[in-house]
Amino acid sequence: MGEVIPVLVLDPNLTSRLRRSPRRAAYYCDAVRGLDAALRRRGARLILRRGNTSAILRGLARATGAASVVWSSSFDALGVRADRNLQASLEEAGIRATIVADAPAVPPEETAALRESGEGYRSFAAYFQAWRTFSPQRVTARVTFATPEIASEPLPVPAEFGSSIQSIEELDEGRVRARFERFLEAAVLQYGSARNVPSAGPTSRLAAPLSFGVVAARTVVGAVRERATDPFLLAEERAALELFERALAQRDFFLQLAYYYDSVGEPPLQEKMRRFSFAKTHPALDAWRAGRTGYPLVDAGIRELRATGWMHPRLRAVVASFLCFDLGVDWRIGRDEWERYLIEDEPALAAGNWQWIAGVGADLAAYPRIYNPVKQARRFDPTAAYIRRWIPELAGRPDYAILDPRASDLRRQTELALYGENGYPPPILDHDLAARAFLERYKREVATAGAS
Repeated sequence: MGEVIPVLVLDPNLTSRLRRSPRRAAYYCDAVRGLDAALRRRGARLILRRGNTSAILRGLARATGAASVVWSSSFDALGVRADRNLQASLEEAGIRATIVADAPAVPPEETAALRESGEGYRSFAAYFQAWRTFSPQRVTARVTFATPEIASEPLPVPAEFGSSIQSIEELDEGRVRARFERFLEAAVLQYGSARNVPSAGPTSRLAAPLSFGVVAARTVVGAVRERATDPFLLAEERAALELFERALAQRDFFLQLAYYYDSVGEPPLQEKMRRFSFAKTHPALDAWRAGRTGYPLVDAGIRELRATGWMHPRLRAVVASFLCFDLGVDWRIGRDEWERYLIEDEPALAAGNWQWIAGVGADLAAYPRIYNPVKQARRFDPTAAYIRRWIPELAGRPDYAILDPRASDLRRQTELALYGENGYPPPILDHDLAARAFLERYKREVATAGAS
């Protein structure tokens, strides 16, 4: 490997995407600042440019005498097309262009090579079986940086993307890895509970660092597998590590799914669901967006997202299910709404996860998995600790009245407006009726058609 010149290009597509989410823009600027600081500690620096990626990289290659350009692959359909166009443009100029699948722990081509067709997997169970046979390789080669006399434009700041948030956190790989190592030492052993019960303990919170490349997925998977070799682990602790590794594999699964199947971006992956019509709006859509559906667990999840740029994994499924099945609204409406608030930036994962929950993607269940928000609250937030944190207007209510919004005394309180204009609303619909109606329609329009 020759000397490396680190370059970052802020092109119009990236700028536009960052403008959609103020928190994401601030986090991105933190990550870039951390990258530049890490390079400077190694005697190098980041060269930043704004504009057309192809033209900028061709010009820098000529100015520095670089023989090749290497970058990390995108996985969403738009990004993959941009990668291919950039590769063609550079090669036409006589510059070697190499795209590296750096985002997943295991590159898509490696798992696909195990199939006779050479294509990606549509079933997670089959993919996971293949994925587990690979050992992610850490990069051990020493990198030497070149220090050309090339001017760099100023590092980006949040205001450049219309964000008033100055910073989210101080970011660099060492800081993020240290936090993950602390998680891996103890908290991960309760992951089996923490991934379902919001008040049971922390999850890894790696979604944003992984999406921006602050830490590598292969490093994380390697560390998890090494932790699992501890001979003193209890059976339930070992099971928790296996669940966490499975979650990392599912991240890779959705990336490879988008890489091989362009339809994961917009149209449903399942052919039969392309004929099923979800609504584009609903009278209660704004209530869902604002966290005022009258179903406390749903609303708490939405409010956590809007306040922090993150939502607990269990709540993501419950909140998305409510939109798609209780309201019957198109999953893409939800994806685009969350796009405004989530810090993590992985379009391929967003599409894959939303399609999975909506029952139009890689989930091969015979019928949609409709989450009952009342039962979910009773099971995963039995003391209403999570709900009370995000819905303070319910904090003084007894557990049973919070967990079941249909409870007579809570409804009586809300109907009497004892909480004033900012009081918590009654349920906007009857979940049981809405779920049954959706399933009946599904049977008529999809299940019967698929069997004929």
